[in-house]
Amino acid sequence: MTPSRRRWPFDGSTTVIATLGIAAGTAVYWRDGSEKALAILTSDLGLFVDILPKVLAGCLIGGFISLLMPREMVARRVGGESGILGLVIAAAAGIILPGGPYTIYPVAGAFLAAGADVGAAIAFVTSWTLLGYTRALVWEMPFFGPDFVFWRILVSLPLPVLAGLFARVAWRALKARTLSRKSGDTP
Repeated sequence: MTPSRRRWPFDGSTTVIATLGIAAGTAVYWRDGSEKALAILTSDLGLFVDILPKVLAGCLIGGFISLLMPREMVARRVGGESGILGLVIAAAAGIILPGGPYTIYPVAGAFLAAGADVGAAIAFVTSWTLLGYTRALVWEMPFFGPDFVFWRILVSLPLPVLAGLFARVAWRALKARTLSRKSGDTP
């Protein structure tokens, strides 16, 4: 097992979210008083306790997947040199994998850790978002009917692969630009 890079848990996005939360809490406290602010904090604590096991399970699934999938196979099937077929495979995995964001995002992170490229991870997440079968069966079919679901899926079908292709091109351009700056080719 290769050692993973330790990441600082309080990064820029966490700082922004924490700042917004503190500002909103302060505004509620100032406008509505301490009782309302305390009621919101209590409700949020309940939500946190409810979500925590799901997040933990999703992270465990992602961690175990990254250990169970052979890195060479993942890199070959959905790595940077896998071509369009790799993006189609990643998109298909996103379509069939059930679960919410607590499961999907750790699994996408596990794919990256196991050798998938950015394009495949984006195709995976995009296909889950647009084409996930559980959403179509549970929510869309009852509300909109099969014709709507069929056409929505048909129109959305190429989008995960296109998003993955765009991500690959953008990622490679960003890496090339970073490398050229480090080598002193550009100012």
